[in-house]
Amino acid sequence: MSLDMIDYVNRLEAEVSKLPQKDCPVWHHFAPGLYARCMFISAGVVLTGAVHKTEHLCIVSGHIDVTTDDGVRTIDHPHFILSSKPGTKRAGYTHADTYWTTVHATDETDLDKLVEELVEATSQQLLGGSENIQILNNRLKG
Repeated sequence: MSLDMIDYVNRLEAEVSKLPQKDCPVWHHFAPGLYARCMFISAGVVLTGAVHKTEHLCIVSGHIDVTTDDGVRTIDHPHFILSSKPGTKRAGYTHADTYWTTVHATDETDLDKLVEELVEATSQQLLGGSENIQILNNRLKG
């Protein structure tokens, strides 16, 4: 992903982190050598992801505008597979309820270790963690 796009996503993230945050439930699935993380994103949500360290697949079901290496792309197919390279950080806006699933090749099953293996963040910085900026901002506003 280009440095310009990552800079754009980081600036967007800084702005949307100032707004009330929406909970996006996550489910974790394991198979031999595979980990899948599925997130539900309700319609009308602007979101950003963490920087990924590894190449993986994304399976998208719904309607979302999402940043890619080639700019913003609209995905409105029932199921769409997108490949993500290391260094990718995406942003999106959902027009309809959307499920976003990432599939990673790994034998790890400990969620805290998975976060540190797969993304440039700690489990405490991601949604639900005690260092998550969105949750901390919601507490300050609430």
